[in-house]
Amino acid sequence: MSASANLSASRKMVQQLRYELDIKRLKVSQAATDLKQFCLQNAQHDPLLTGIHPNTNPFRPAKPCLLL
Repeated sequence: MSASANLSASRKMVQQLRYELDIKRLKVSQAATDLKQFCLQNAQHDPLLTGIHPNTNPFRPAKPCLLL
């Protein structure tokens, strides 16, 4: 690797490290608490937890049509 290529690679690495330095970080414990709170607040809207109302279920079996 030539000296100019090595210098260019080093500058890119320093630029990337400076960029990553400015990223706001959260502690894992705080992120887990926030995620748990979000899940609990939105649990009533989750169809996997509450189920789908039979009248609004798009996958319900079709009723047969009987003509008398």
